[in-house]
Amino acid sequence: MNDKILKLEKILLSKKNSAKAKILSHYFKTGTGEYGEGDIFLGISVVDQRKIITDFIDLSLSDLQKLLNSKYHEFRLTALLILVKKYQKFDDLNKKKIIDFYLKNIKNINNWDLVDVSCYNILGQYLFDKDRKILYTLAKSNNLWSRRIAVISTFYFIKNNDLTDIFKLAQFLMKDEHDLMHKAIGWMLREAGKKDDIRLKKFLIKNIKNIPRTTLRYAIEKFPEKKRREFLKK
Repeated sequence: MNDKILKLEKILLSKKNSAKAKILSHYFKTGTGEYGEGDIFLGISVVDQRKIITDFIDLSLSDLQKLLNSKYHEFRLTALLILVKKYQKFDDLNKKKIIDFYLKNIKNINNWDLVDVSCYNILGQYLFDKDRKILYTLAKSNNLWSRRIAVISTFYFIKNNDLTDIFKLAQFLMKDEHDLMHKAIGWMLREAGKKDDIRLKKFLIKNIKNIPRTTLRYAIEKFPEKKRREFLKK
């Protein structure tokens, strides 16, 4: 292990805050049988991690692999924050290497914040002008985080006025049983509605009998109060 990654790990460990770690462990559901079971937090803020990575963007993928293999949540999050920065700097050939590396590490991208901070800025951006069948493969996975990556990756498309895949994936995953997926789909539908509220309303009306309540509440969050109440009564 090179000196630079050892330095980064030492800095992260020096920022440990036991009181905040306890709060985060509860917030990210690390108890037995919960979605983040066994995850260990140091209690470092994302703001601090974003400041820390500035001097470590040149870490290699093998260095980042060591961080992603860590038992510490913040080590993995720091690795992903660096990976996003590296992706933005790389040419097309090296971006493909990052995509392969990212997909190989889904098992280590194992909480919703790790997914949300990385996937649309890496996988979503990469797929914007390419075949997107990988998203539908991920959406079929038994792995919760693979499915969430499929949905949240569309955020990049939505930001660029391409709404096709979020509506397809929302339809495909309508019966997903996990609350984190209900929230993710609702969030992305809400963002799609900011671009085309008529299309969102048509989708909701068509699926109103089957759409999970949490998804609906998230999707209509920006609607006028009267319109929100109308949908909630359906």
